[in-house]
Amino acid sequence: MSTPFLGPEALRAGLLTRGQLRSRYVAAHPRVYVRKDVPQRLSSRIVAAWLWSDRQAVIAGRAAAFLHGARWVDDHVPIELITRHGRRRPGVVVREEKLADDEICRIGDLAVTSPARTALDLARFLSPAEAVAHLDGLAAVTGISAAEVLTSAARYPGLRGIRQARIALDLMDPGSQSPKESWLRLILVHGGFPRPRTQIPVTDGVNTAYLDMGYDGPKVGFDYDGALHQTDRRRFVHDIGRAEMIDRQGWIDIHVVAEHSKAFILHRAREAFARRGHPVPPISP
Repeated sequence: MSTPFLGPEALRAGLLTRGQLRSRYVAAHPRVYVRKDVPQRLSSRIVAAWLWSDRQAVIAGRAAAFLHGARWVDDHVPIELITRHGRRRPGVVVREEKLADDEICRIGDLAVTSPARTALDLARFLSPAEAVAHLDGLAAVTGISAAEVLTSAARYPGLRGIRQARIALDLMDPGSQSPKESWLRLILVHGGFPRPRTQIPVTDGVNTAYLDMGYDGPKVGFDYDGALHQTDRRRFVHDIGRAEMIDRQGWIDIHVVAEHSKAFILHRAREAFARRGHPVPPISP
């Protein structure tokens, strides 16, 4: 039994003995057991929390985003459930909230908040920067828009966290391909720059590269280079030719890595805009 299960059910069905249950499995929650020798990934933790709710809960928040196919959801995020409040459990967040029938869908055996409701809850309950990163990932795989989410939210006047949600939803962009790209985009926006366009194609007629984000007017682009860009030799060699092609097409492509500070990124952005004779946003106090 490699997936989480209810111990009493397994014993009644004769699937294992009490001795086997004690020696091979550990309780993830009361009555819910998992294999001792199997690392508990997010998918298993979601099933375990759902079983703990007696199969009554609706999976919400980041766990729901993961089930809808969003990438970059950490294995250790709390499992958010919408159900009746019970005793608190480590790693589980329970909320008692109203859900309309069209805000619930089925993914396998699990009841999961719809993409629109999932986005609404991400925007309401996470910090703005974290919310935007998860919203970007959810929008990329579901095509959900801010307008759809806010239309759904309108049925709940005075909804908790709706002001914060509107801000995060307005910044959602399905073109972001990683949390670090979302982070970089927010630095530019909060630094006074217009919202950049994402996944900008640059071509010489034969080869095409996509800038993570940028501005068509001054032809200033930005690429976030993760560890793979620096440790994968084939990627490193490819990036040299890519950079030369982008430069020949008249673009300034600013590469950002994890060690770069917000101040340094904005300094380079302003410098690039100035080189192009484009208006430079004032430095924020």
